[in-house]
Parts: sequence; C-alpha cells; structure tokens
Amino acid sequence: MSKSKTIIAEEKTSLFSVRFLVALLLIIAGIAWIAYYYVGPRGNPLAFPPVEGSPKAVADLGRWNYLIGFGVLMLGLMVSAHPSTPLGRGRGVVVGMLGCFLIGLIWICTFYVFSDDLSRLWVLNDLGQWNLVVGIAFMAVGFSFATKWE
Repeated sequence: MSKSKTIIAEEKTSLFSVRFLVALLLIIAGIAWIAYYYVGPRGNPLAFPPVEGSPKAVADLGRWNYLIGFGVLMLGLMVSAHPSTPLGRGRGVVVGMLGCFLIGLIWICTFYVFSDDLSRLWVLNDLGQWNLVVGIAFMAVGFSFATKWE
C-alpha cells in the first residue's frame, strides 16, 4: 500500500495525467528554448567580426537564455517527480533519480575532459564554468526524485 493518501487510484493507473502532460511540455519547452537560442539569436560570436543574432530582444538576454531554458527543463523534471506521473511512482522514481544523477555526472565529466577546448561541444562551449552549475542542478533534481522513493 502506498504511503500517499492524496492520490486516488485512477490517477495512479492513468499514464497521461494533466501533471504529466504539463511536465512533458515544460521539459520540451526548456530544451527547445536552449536549441532555439543557440541556433538563432545567439549569432556567431567566433566569427570575425562577430555576427549578431536576431530577434534582438532574445539576443540581448545573452546567457540568461540558458538560465531560462535550463530552469524550465529542471522545473519540468521536478514536476514529473509527483506520484501522479509515471516517473513519480514505482520504478519510475528510480529511473528518474538515477537518470538525473547520471546526466549531471556525465555533464560535469564531459566539461572537465574537454575543458581545454570546448569549441566543438554544443552548448558547453558557451557556458564555461557554468557547466558545473548545470551538472549540479541535474543532480539536485535527482534528489527531488529520491525524496519520493519508497
């Protein structure tokens, strides 16, 4: 028997709850924002002279775009840790927890291994030392899954 008294049996058996769809939408929106910024508004800072991106309103935010994208992504992952979602109950909790821990560890290790020349690595080349924060944020989201583990 589950410890959670707030989730009814129908929510536990349904695959696509409203919370799960919101979490999925947030995860996809975060990844899409990072990809959109990197490909379009970021421009090409390595070109000579540097190429400005457009739209200018998004390009002016600079690295804050990564905070927006990764923030929405992490929020979506944390929302998916609720017991009414597939990742928030049963084996899904372990999958979400270990997945976030491993992604964070791989992110940090990749940064350290390639830190001499990050120019070939997508997104990591723009973040610099902030790659450590991204890796630790993935691990922190893994701990939000760990609190749901029964």
